[in-house]
Amino acid sequence: MSLRAPSPSGPGIRARTGPPSAALLHRFRNAAGVLPFIAPVHFMLLVVIVLPAVYVIWLSLSTSTFGRAPVFVGLANYVKVLVDPAFRSALLNTAFIVIVAVHLELLIALGMALLFASGLPGRRVLLIAVLAPYAISEVTAVAMWRFLFDPDIGPVTMALRGFGLPILDWTFVPSHALAIIILLTIWLQLPFTFVIIYAARLAIPKQLYEAAMVDGAAKLQIFRHVTLPLLAPAILIALLFRYIFAFRLFSEVWLMTEGGPARSTEVVATYLYEEAFRYNAFGTAAATAWIMVIISLLLAAAYVLLLRRQGGAHAH
Repeated sequence: MSLRAPSPSGPGIRARTGPPSAALLHRFRNAAGVLPFIAPVHFMLLVVIVLPAVYVIWLSLSTSTFGRAPVFVGLANYVKVLVDPAFRSALLNTAFIVIVAVHLELLIALGMALLFASGLPGRRVLLIAVLAPYAISEVTAVAMWRFLFDPDIGPVTMALRGFGLPILDWTFVPSHALAIIILLTIWLQLPFTFVIIYAARLAIPKQLYEAAMVDGAAKLQIFRHVTLPLLAPAILIALLFRYIFAFRLFSEVWLMTEGGPARSTEVVATYLYEEAFRYNAFGTAAATAWIMVIISLLLAAAYVLLLRRQGGAHAH
């Protein structure tokens, strides 16, 4: 009895018919049919994002101002920005505000999320109060804070004086101005971080906590080994967005102090604004913008790397 291999054209196996060019032609026709539907989106992306980005790149490689034709200078604008003491001071201020504000905001949001998830009485009403700052425009919020912390007649200033406490003289003392900007940023952006962490906390199954309590775990152990690991992805997402948003901080600083006193509270975004619209140095302003983009991309890349490492750890 002889054994024969099954024929490729046997039952259950479909033989390939037609030349390979027919399949390519079929795919081309399908793509051509879809193209009219996706072309407007691609055209919008090209006009709104790609072309302006290319123009800013070209602008960053040339000297340009009102009444003068652009002159190509290569990377001279980037070097000029990086060695400028005002830019380095603005970068240090930005880093300080980002590190302090984002991490304080994260700790407050985490504590509030755990408190709300524990069954806080009246949490529905309190939730509205917590989310209210996110519904207020930045201009309105800054105007309100300027009045509250006015060094002469502000209600908060008067209350601090009444209790014999030092006031925040943010119009003259740089450290006080940075403190008021950090407090304002936390107050404005806290709802964003809180919602992300609170939603992640509500998504944790109750059975995990019940099993941990049955095993005799204390509350601190439950937080360390159950809550915190499961909240880690949400915390990373909140940190990524807040790092990027805080690094682009502009409205709070410009409307509150305009970078003063004596440019001591200037951040990278206000430095860019002054280079472009006060000194009309469009080349260095464009270079500053691309430096901000590169730093934001590095932050995003670090976040993706952390996610991959977490995914690899969970896979093993």
